[in-house]
Amino acid sequence: MSEALVLVPGMMCDARLYGPQIEALSREMNVMVACATRGERIEEIASDILMGLPQKFALAGLSMGGIIAMEILRRAPERVTRLCLMDTNPLAETPQSAAAYEPMIVGVKAGKLDEVMRGFLKPDYLAPGAKRMEVLAQMLEMAQALGPQVFLRQVRALQRRRDQQSTLRKCKVPALVLCGAHDGLTPPKRHTFMAELIPYARLEILEEAGHVPTLEAPEIVTGLLREWMTQPFVLK
Repeated sequence: MSEALVLVPGMMCDARLYGPQIEALSREMNVMVACATRGERIEEIASDILMGLPQKFALAGLSMGGIIAMEILRRAPERVTRLCLMDTNPLAETPQSAAAYEPMIVGVKAGKLDEVMRGFLKPDYLAPGAKRMEVLAQMLEMAQALGPQVFLRQVRALQRRRDQQSTLRKCKVPALVLCGAHDGLTPPKRHTFMAELIPYARLEILEEAGHVPTLEAPEIVTGLLREWMTQPFVLK
């Protein structure tokens, strides 16, 4: 297990999104958390991240982090040794879905970041149970720490993102596609579709989680990442 593991946070998230995985896996491997807050296009964010990474690395991303990970793979496929996509979406925004961000942009510009984030992070995007509100509170704390300017940059980047289906079809490295069964934002059927696009992909649907499995079912996600990191390379 020689390559570094690079974790890309989701929208308005920082390293805390992967806190349990960092704590467990950093004893066994070099774990790096990418900064996904610089740039107003997914391409710019990916280029900025690539400049700080080793020559070869395993790559994992959740939600917007998965979208950025797909762009990193598109730009530098020879550097990515493994790919893990969690609760994400390979498709471009439709005009309708891109327009749905506009009221959020107006709200954040008016100083209502907390209100906007509470509306965006709906409880039913997560698995039911006592942990739901705890995870939502953690997500809100990360958003507050990053602030409104990061929100505006990331939303603009998401609105203009490209379709990555062709990128996934060309992927020839060990791939893990992971999704919470209760994810109401990027549902399991989309991950079945993604897994079918990627040669050799392994699909895992977690019954105990929704959109944020790294915090909702941390031990299971850590175990799956550990297995993925030890999977033999696919011959090209």
